[in-house]
Amino acid sequence: MKLFKDKYIVVTGGAGFIGSGVIRVLNDQGFKNIIVVDDLGCDEKWKNLVGKKFLDVLHKDHLFDWLEGKERDIEAFIHLGACSSTVETDANYLLENNYRYSVRLAEYALANEHRFIYASSAATYGDGILGFSDEHEVIERYEPLNMYGFSKHLFDLWLYEQNLLDKVVGLKYFNVFGPNEYHKGRMMSAIPKMLKDAHSKGKISLFQSSEPEKYGDGGQMRDFIYVKDAAKMTIQFLTNERTGIFNIGTGKPQTWNALANAVVPDKIEYIPMPEDLVGKYQNYTCADMEKSEQLLMPEFTLEEAVKDYVDNYLLTKNYW
Repeated sequence: MKLFKDKYIVVTGGAGFIGSGVIRVLNDQGFKNIIVVDDLGCDEKWKNLVGKKFLDVLHKDHLFDWLEGKERDIEAFIHLGACSSTVETDANYLLENNYRYSVRLAEYALANEHRFIYASSAATYGDGILGFSDEHEVIERYEPLNMYGFSKHLFDLWLYEQNLLDKVVGLKYFNVFGPNEYHKGRMMSAIPKMLKDAHSKGKISLFQSSEPEKYGDGGQMRDFIYVKDAAKMTIQFLTNERTGIFNIGTGKPQTWNALANAVVPDKIEYIPMPEDLVGKYQNYTCADMEKSEQLLMPEFTLEEAVKDYVDNYLLTKNYW
């Protein structure tokens, strides 16, 4: 039974890191007519939903059954659900979960003229040698470094080849960090581990450079963006009419050394890179924000974001 007069906003991956942040921002803007789609499993990802307002939580495998007969009741899909592990090696699983599921959901949304906003990834850009442009004409040139990035890239390519990018919104998230990532294990941002290591070992471990001719140890650069900014930048596409692919980053790359020193100054040691990351690790990312800067841009500096995350969430064990 529908509890609100407004149409549904369906958020897949809604209990996840970025998804739960998106629901927080939706709630802050007065939206409660939310259907959360996720696989809560047996970990503590459910805690990301505590205190948030929504109508129901559906398992991702039950979504399409639920959608039957609701074609006129849905306002938009914010499709963030995916396996986001960059070290996942089960290619068949990634293809089914990240690519084919997305194709099926996009076909439903487009057939019924629903707003469709989906998460792509900066991992689609590969090693960065071709740049980080979100212009559509260069999509076919990119070569992801891992199967996760490839699964995301395939969906971008499908939309491009079907001439559908002018009917949807694709968001290429760069290095997002912040509260509600506690359940992600190894795939959490480095900040929780940095803080833990600084307190327990007195040192923060960073990877030695795999390209010392380009980057010193800890001098590898990433476009780090706070989840509070990423969530707000996502929500803006519910109220504008823009379509296409957009980068979600800052456009200002920072070194790992700068990130570590923002957590705890002068505690850095350098360790060898794990073998399973060699050749699959992006030493440099920087979002080309020319298209996105016409819209809402990040509010937090790196230092402000790290301080907010550490003081108000990591040290207090709070959720956002």
